[in-house]
Amino acid sequence: MTDRRYSDDEVSEIFARASETEQETRRLVPTREGLTLTELQQIGREAGIAPELVAQAARSLDQPQQPAAPVFLGLPIGAARTVRLERRMTDEEWERLVVDLRETFEARGVVRSEGSLRQWSNGNLQVLLEPDGDAQRVRFRTVRGNSRAMMFLGLGLVGASAATFLAAVLTGSVPAGEAIARVGSLAFAGAGAFALGAIPLPRWARLRKQQMDDLADRLMASLAVRQIPPGRE
Repeated sequence: MTDRRYSDDEVSEIFARASETEQETRRLVPTREGLTLTELQQIGREAGIAPELVAQAARSLDQPQQPAAPVFLGLPIGAARTVRLERRMTDEEWERLVVDLRETFEARGVVRSEGSLRQWSNGNLQVLLEPDGDAQRVRFRTVRGNSRAMMFLGLGLVGASAATFLAAVLTGSVPAGEAIARVGSLAFAGAGAFALGAIPLPRWARLRKQQMDDLADRLMASLAVRQIPPGRE
């Protein structure tokens, strides 16, 4: 990444993320008109923090605000992550990312290219490589569509059973007890369908989010390593 200078607030945030010991790093970092990454890494060495951790924490400040995960009735039905790269990926680096995607999600997926746009997808799971100024960004996103469909079905069945019950009671066509018996199985089936769709969602969303975070970290680390000039490693 470019050796830009970081403000005092950014310095504290970088070391808080790199070492999780904010109090110690604030004692070590002098107050001045910003610090470069090289200077931050030198201070990190004095604190026993690996330079690559400082660089990774600094890069995280340049990342875009992460998209909100889609929700339905307060439940997460998807996951998303966006990574801004500092340069354009080579064909070889894109192929390595595709291999990592296939291993992570245990799916071959489909690769598509259209001009400077590239995509790997497997059903609702999509990974998009898109232009971003002079560099690129990678967008990970997925939605658990079958869970949403099951919850819609469950709500529909429960709603239908409630409407049937009210109609029977208001018209007086059948006693209330008999109406409950008639629609009970329909309401139970609706509740079951909703539960089947809803219960797995939190665990599934956490897993997908963690997988995307790990993929993003590995991608950023691999690109940073490959930017080091020969003989400088």
